Amino acid sequence: MSDDEPDLELLALLRQHLQGKLTLNDAPETGVLEGAEYVYDNAIDVALHMRSCKNAAAAIHAQMQQKQYSPATWSSHELHPDRAKISDEAAVAFVFTMDLLNFSFWSDKSETDRFAVEYRGKRWTGYWSLVAGLQRALDEGIPITDSHFWQDEEECTLDVLKQVFRSCTNEEMPLLPERLACLREAGQVLYEKYECHPVNLVDAANGSAAGLVNLLARDFSCFRDEHVFEGRRKPIRILKRAQILVADLWACFEGEDYGAFNDIDKITMFADYRVPQILYNMGCIYYSPALDLAIRDKKDIPQGGSWEMQLRELIRREILRQHPGTNINAILLDFFLYDTIKEMEDAGQKIVPHHRTRSIWY
Repeated sequence: MSDDEPDLELLALLRQHLQGKLTLNDAPETGVLEGAEYVYDNAIDVALHMRSCKNAAAAIHAQMQQKQYSPATWSSHELHPDRAKISDEAAVAFVFTMDLLNFSFWSDKSETDRFAVEYRGKRWTGYWSLVAGLQRALDEGIPITDSHFWQDEEECTLDVLKQVFRSCTNEEMPLLPERLACLREAGQVLYEKYECHPVNLVDAANGSAAGLVNLLARDFSCFRDEHVFEGRRKPIRILKRAQILVADLWACFEGEDYGAFNDIDKITMFADYRVPQILYNMGCIYYSPALDLAIRDKKDIPQGGSWEMQLRELIRREILRQHPGTNINAILLDFFLYDTIKEMEDAGQKIVPHHRTRSIWY
C-alpha cells in the first residue's frame, strides 16, 4: 500500500470509534440493544410517545425511590431462594432451573379457573406458580433442580413433571412437553461442558453479565432467542430468558458472589408481554389500529411475526437523564414495572390486556 492510498482498516476502526461501537478491550456485548434499535427504527405497528416516556420516567423514579426498590426486594419474596437456609450452589441451581422454565403462564380462563399451584396455604398463579411448584417439589423430595435428574429419562418423565406442576384447578400448566425438552437439553449441555452444575457456567463468564448471556445463547438452544425481522440478514437477538437468568442471579445474591457482574448495566429490559402492557397503559407506546384491535380482542399473535417482534430502553435512559447518578438499571426497572402491572390487575383497575403469544421465549 502506498502512502497515497487510504488505510481501509484504520478508517473502519476510526468510524467505529466515532460511532461509539469500538471496544478496545474486547468486552462482551450481547447485541440485544442493537437489535432493539433496528426494530424500533423499522417498526410500523408499534411506536413510542416521547413526552409520555419522559413523564413516565419521572413518575417511575419517584415511586421506586418511595418504595426503596433494590435487589433485596426480589430476594425477600417468600418463594425465592432463601440463602440463609440453602447453600449458594443450591441457590444458583434453583435460579437456573426457574429461568430455564420461565415462560408462557398466561391463560384465557378466569382467575378462579386458570392454572394455579397451592403451596404453603396460598394459591399462586402466573410466574409464581412456577416458583411455587419448584419449591413444593423440593419439599416432596423430587430433585427438580438437579441436572442429573433431568437426564434420567426413567425418573424425569412428563408424568413426573405434571406431578411437580400439578394444578389446583382443571387447567394444566401450558407447554409441559416443551418444558421437559428444555430440562433434557440443559442437562445434556451441563454434563458435556460444565461438569453437571450451573455454577461452573456462571464461573465461565468471568464476572461478565454479557458474557454469561452469550454463553447461554451459544450453548443452549432453548436460551437462543433470536429471530429474523423484515428481511434483516443478521438475526435480532432478544434473549429474554438468558438475560433474566443473569438478572435473577444478580438480585438473588444482591450483586455479590455468584451475582457479582462487572457489566450488569449491559442487561436490557426483558421483552415479555407484561412490560409492553404497562408501557401501553402508561401511554409510552401505541399500536396501529389493527394491532390494537387484535390485542384488545385477545387474539393469538404468532411467534416470530412482525407484530410480535415489534412488541418486544428509553424509560431507563430518561430516568438517568433526569436524575444523573441514580442507582438504577434496566433490571430493577423491569422488576418494578412487572410488579406494578400485577398490582394494578389485583386491584381491579381497568387496563388493556397484554398481547398473547404462546412461546418458550417468554
